[in-house]
Amino acid sequence: MIKSVAIQGIRGSFHHIVSKNYFGNDIHLLECLSFDRAVDSLINEETDAVIMAIENSIAGSIIPNYALIDNKNLQVIGEYYLDIQHNLMALPKQSLNDIYEVYSHPMALLQCKDFFKKHPHIKLIEDKDTAEVAERIKAKQIKGVAAIASKLAAELFELNILASSIQTIKQNETRFIIAKRESHEIPQKEVNKSSLKFDVDHKRGSLATILNVMSDCRLNLTKIQSLPKIETPWKYAFFTDVTFEKYEDFEKAKSIMTIMAQNFKVLGEYKNAKL
Repeated sequence: MIKSVAIQGIRGSFHHIVSKNYFGNDIHLLECLSFDRAVDSLINEETDAVIMAIENSIAGSIIPNYALIDNKNLQVIGEYYLDIQHNLMALPKQSLNDIYEVYSHPMALLQCKDFFKKHPHIKLIEDKDTAEVAERIKAKQIKGVAAIASKLAAELFELNILASSIQTIKQNETRFIIAKRESHEIPQKEVNKSSLKFDVDHKRGSLATILNVMSDCRLNLTKIQSLPKIETPWKYAFFTDVTFEKYEDFEKAKSIMTIMAQNFKVLGEYKNAKL
C-alpha cells in the first residue's frame, strides 16, 4: 500500500496537484527540489512511490527522466495527464508594470515565451521549481519579482495573479508517471498500456523489424523516444509506450521482442489514462 510519495517541487507545484488528484489528501508528501533526489528517496525506501513529469504537449519529452527510470530500474505503475495552466503571480498591490524579473522553471518559461515577448521590460531567470519561487516571494516579501505557477500556489502563498493562463498554447498538458521500486499488482485484465526499452543493431531495417512486431501483435505505438547510449557513441536506446486491447497480444509481442531486440526491458505495465 502506498503511504508516501516523493515529488519534484513543493506544495503548490504541478507535481503536488497530481499527487492530490491521484492519491488523495491523506498521502505523506516528500518535497524534493530535483528529480534525482525524489528517485533516491524511493530507492532508499524513504517513500513508497515517486511522481515524475515525463513529457509535455508543447515542450516535448523530459529526456533525463527516461534515463532515471531506466538506470534506477523503476517500475511504472500508472500515469496521469494534467492540464497545465500557467499564471503570473506576485505580492499584492502590484501591477504588471511593477514587475522587472520573473523566476521560474525552464519548462514554464519556454511554454510562456510569447507572453513575455509583449513585455520586454521583464527579465526571465531560470529557477528550480515554479511553486518554490512563489513561496520565496511570500517568505521574503520580494516586490518587483513574479513567479509562474499554479492557482494552488497563489492560494497557498497568498499571491495576487497578475495574468492567467499565459502559456502560448492554451491546451497544454503534461504527462506524469507514477513509479515504484517493483511492479504493482494491477489485475492483468486491467492492464492495457506498457512502457518498454530496447536497443537494436546498427543495421538497415532493425528498428522497422521491431515496430512491425508491435503492429503484427496488435499493439498501438503511442510514443517513441531515442536516447544516446553514452558508453557506445552513435548507438541509441529506444523508449516506447504501447497500448493494447488484449493482454495476450502484449504477451506475444514481449516474447518475440525479447528475442529480436537487444537489452529488451519492460519498464511498467499499467492502465492507460488517456482513454
